[in-house]
Amino acid sequence: MPQDPSFRHFQAVFRKVKRAVAMKDRAFHIHITGASGSGVSTLGHALAARLQLTHLDTDDFYWEATDPPYQLKRPIDKRLDRIRRAFEEAHQGWVLSGSLDSWGEPLVNLFDLVVFIETPAKVRLERLRSRELARHGAEALAPGGAMHATHTAFMAWAACYERGDRSGRSLTGHRAWLQVLPCPWLHVEGIRPVETLVEDIEAGLAELQT
Repeated sequence: MPQDPSFRHFQAVFRKVKRAVAMKDRAFHIHITGASGSGVSTLGHALAARLQLTHLDTDDFYWEATDPPYQLKRPIDKRLDRIRRAFEEAHQGWVLSGSLDSWGEPLVNLFDLVVFIETPAKVRLERLRSRELARHGAEALAPGGAMHATHTAFMAWAACYERGDRSGRSLTGHRAWLQVLPCPWLHVEGIRPVETLVEDIEAGLAELQT
């Protein structure tokens, strides 16, 4: 016999409430990774807000503060020291977005869950162009502008993620890294609504506690 729609709605609400209660006061440690433009930082911020965790991003530790930005990489040992201190200060738990598969091995054992977000290249690159324009302005990105060379090189590098024919982040590298993680990991699709992805991750976290 088909269930009454109102009962199915009650079940859905009950599952959400049960999930929220199960995760209350839990200090989760979550890493969200994927290609540039896949929605890693957006999802990290949204998930941290939902779970009331501290949101951290690897870019804030990877790059030295320069003007214009993204010109000088911070040494690996200093990146790791800064991240560890940030973890220690985040007493209620944290969500770390970004990518560290090539240099962050000492941190992996601290993760409760890794979320890998995958988004089609066309969508990623459109997002990146819009983000770069909003962040730096058309004048800085135009030929002769302060960020033109950096922007051009970054976009060319980001477009190679799926092919994996340049150093740095790649789909092949991420997939290989996921297979040897000591913690559970979850694959999500970056073209889906952020709210839906947050709910999927919440469900995964609830499963880890059962």
